[in-house]
Amino acid sequence: MVVCSIASGLSFGSTAKSVMTTLCFFRFWLGFGIGGDYPLSATIMSEYANKRTRGAFIAAVFAMQGTGILAGAAVSIIISAAFNNIYHRPSFNEDPILSTAPQADFVWRLIFMLGAIPALLTFYWRMKMPETARYTALVEGNAKQAALDMTRVMEVELHAEQDKLDKMRAMDNYGLFSREFVRKHGLHLLGTCSTWFLLDIAFYSQNLFQKDVLTAVGWLPKAGTMNALEEVYRISRAQALIALVSTVPGYWFTVAFIDRLGRFTIQLLGFFMMTAFMFGLSIPYYTLRDHHKYHIVFVVLYAFTFFFANFGPNSTTFIVPAEIFPARVRSTCHGISAASGKAGAIVGAFGFLYAAQSSHEGQQDPGYPTGLGIRTSLIMLGVINGLGFLFTFLVPETMGRSLEEISGENGCDGELNAEVAPYAL
Repeated sequence: MVVCSIASGLSFGSTAKSVMTTLCFFRFWLGFGIGGDYPLSATIMSEYANKRTRGAFIAAVFAMQGTGILAGAAVSIIISAAFNNIYHRPSFNEDPILSTAPQADFVWRLIFMLGAIPALLTFYWRMKMPETARYTALVEGNAKQAALDMTRVMEVELHAEQDKLDKMRAMDNYGLFSREFVRKHGLHLLGTCSTWFLLDIAFYSQNLFQKDVLTAVGWLPKAGTMNALEEVYRISRAQALIALVSTVPGYWFTVAFIDRLGRFTIQLLGFFMMTAFMFGLSIPYYTLRDHHKYHIVFVVLYAFTFFFANFGPNSTTFIVPAEIFPARVRSTCHGISAASGKAGAIVGAFGFLYAAQSSHEGQQDPGYPTGLGIRTSLIMLGVINGLGFLFTFLVPETMGRSLEEISGENGCDGELNAEVAPYAL
């Protein structure tokens, strides 16, 4: 993550095509690193937390994404404002060529490279962390080392019982590609993959409509009235406002209520409200967009779809896969679920980019064929959210239960929990 963040900002070449090629290469490997950390962060937290507050702790890990969104926006705002102040240029309408200062090339590079700092700051502490006791005990089969690691973490003396551990592993040692896994957890994996996939289609495609929402309510002027650096500044500021009033509060509502309402209830509520607000936004879309008196309603409906995405499936789809699968495949199944979500993000970001184009020839963005139109695309997203609501019924409730109880690993009548993994009680 550190290396590829820096390399993304150093993407080299003398043509736009060569710069984009190297940028895509380094962003791919950055995604490889993030894709490894996604399940790792969730699993580490789930296996160290106790069952009463486990949901809140995993949700808090994910809620830091909201802090990252605000931090990223702040970096963009500061750098673009500074460069625009020093290298101010006329608007695009005044002069399309001079509107982009040559120094603007440094802006996106600095923004990408500064993203390496948070990863670098966490590297030392991450390397100092021991493996979770559940992995050491249930996967490596080393009860003594598991007890020693938990003694270090909890600062209490624990006693390992290897015999109990061996009995448990002998009873329950199936792999990911086994009939036993399919029988016990096949529907669970289908549930976590499908809900994450459907959520990310809706979640990432919503950004495509930001320009209409933010321009309609006056948060962004017409693109032609700005120069390139001013546009970066204003878009970053508008996105920060959306995050501040809807996205970030949604994360922390999940932290506050997940161990009271449960994962299942919050995910159902989130998908239901996203469906309702998406239909509320799409059916009268042109009326809301084109009439000034409805602009506040327009923004509120748009903001609430983000709020209930985060106080809903965007958080729970991250939490549940870290709880319902056995320790030996927990990170793998979480990674498969997250990868399904990113496949949905591709469908949302690219598929709906084409689908949202105007259905009338000549009114679409330059270089794009005619599409279905924004209103029809939003209605489709409402249907997708409704499907997410239905697929949620494949995922069990995990609130208030130990990881061994949820995954079916508790094959020794709870004895292992009491001796090797007391943090689950």
